[in-house]
Amino acid sequence: MRKLILSILVAQLFWACGSQKTNTSSSEPSVPLADETTYAATITSQELKDHLYTYASDEFEGRETGAPGQKMAVNYIREEYKKLGIKGGMPDGTYFQEVPLEVLDTPEVNLTINGQEFKITDNFISLSSAMDGSLNANEVVFAGYGIEDSNYSDYSQLDVRDKVVLIKSGEPKTENGTYIISGDSTPSKWSNFRQEFASKRDLAKEKGAKCVFYYNPQLYEMAKGRFGSNRRKSMSLKGKSGDMFYFMVNSDLAQAILPEIDQDETAKVIPAKLSLDYKNVSEEFSSENVLAYIPGSEKPNEFIVISAHLDHEGIKDGKVYNGADDDGSGTVAVLEIAEAFQTAVKNGQGPKRSILFLNVTGEEKGLLGSRYYTDFDPVYPLANTVANLNIDMIGRVDPKHDDTDGNYVYLIGSDKLSTELHNISEEVNKKYLNIAFDYTFNDDNDPNRFYYRSDHYNFAKNNIPVIFYFNGTHEDYHQPSDTPDKIRYDLLEKRTRLVFYTAWEIANRPNRIVVDKAE
Repeated sequence: MRKLILSILVAQLFWACGSQKTNTSSSEPSVPLADETTYAATITSQELKDHLYTYASDEFEGRETGAPGQKMAVNYIREEYKKLGIKGGMPDGTYFQEVPLEVLDTPEVNLTINGQEFKITDNFISLSSAMDGSLNANEVVFAGYGIEDSNYSDYSQLDVRDKVVLIKSGEPKTENGTYIISGDSTPSKWSNFRQEFASKRDLAKEKGAKCVFYYNPQLYEMAKGRFGSNRRKSMSLKGKSGDMFYFMVNSDLAQAILPEIDQDETAKVIPAKLSLDYKNVSEEFSSENVLAYIPGSEKPNEFIVISAHLDHEGIKDGKVYNGADDDGSGTVAVLEIAEAFQTAVKNGQGPKRSILFLNVTGEEKGLLGSRYYTDFDPVYPLANTVANLNIDMIGRVDPKHDDTDGNYVYLIGSDKLSTELHNISEEVNKKYLNIAFDYTFNDDNDPNRFYYRSDHYNFAKNNIPVIFYFNGTHEDYHQPSDTPDKIRYDLLEKRTRLVFYTAWEIANRPNRIVVDKAE
């Protein structure tokens, strides 16, 4: 296909030169240029397949973050950008952004309250990587549900700076069962288990709390297997642990502080003698994000980020988790989109705005690579980042669409921050492809909460408009059977072209898209 496109461009050039022989005008003759469909045509099912059969092969060992297979993956991506002639996106022109990480084992914690000793896992678990240290206190501040909202606040009469704080799960309701925050029967993020503990943690930290006990008896038994003494070792950004201890506690510990906590909602200060010693147990290492960069021809200081995560699950029980769909499909899609834009550059039609191709690590470990890029080392200013188009699983068909031809894609987030971005996405699709857009997972009340579960979210939380492209889960999701032979390469080609066309439109519009729904 690359040779075909080159032949087309050369033919256009010869046609133009031939026609100029009879042109007696003194003005400079114009060479007819290819349009965006010519560049989209460089995205082919065969090239996607060629990439993916290498990238999702057993040789890459499942690409677990920090493991040898992941190092092979980042080298493969870098070399493909080099072949295309696209320069590295780091300030020195290289391709790797080092992401410092640590593997966390169960911390060593000694905790007594009013002379009673409490044990990690038996009574509490650590939900974050806190700093090593000790803490002594003579009181605990009960902050109710730990919420601050325009319709309700537990903190309005409390000072929790440098204090130990106890909060409970859920959110307040009226006597007739109406949620106070939403004003109807719809719960808010403050009682959604995927967001609740992070939202309440972050608010308490903002208020200056030194230690937080989070009481959620429904989740405790499930969470202690992950975070307790029999925990699977978790991964976090190295050195990014906060200066606040954050624990989920069971009923015994919570009621030792406030016996009526299940019924009590009233914020108050409770006398309690508390002693805490905390020591992290961790192993440090590093991984890499891969950045490649095409500068804009007219607006180089405005950036569109096209992203996909490069990692997967690695090897478990001797079986390679190849991750062909998750997210080999997104990774190879980004490479093909990069080729399409670079072909335009070589033809003198490079994008007006800059394009950053961002292959991030550690998505499977908690969106770590994208979080490092947005929260700690944004190579290109977030204030100048126009949009993020994130691709995570676009090569398969989910059970909902099994009885169709597969001409669909789930879109998530397109209307969350920018009405204009959503409209552009719709118009581009109608103009070029007519893929059926499924917005099921875009619903604020979708129980899967996919909006918060891939790398676009770290951009969205910074008020950068996003679109998350997704084919839904299937029987091979996070299984060793997610292999390249099961990919629908015709669909992968079409969905990849959709992302390219959308990026092309955003990059070349006269004005930056408007953010009209930022929180």
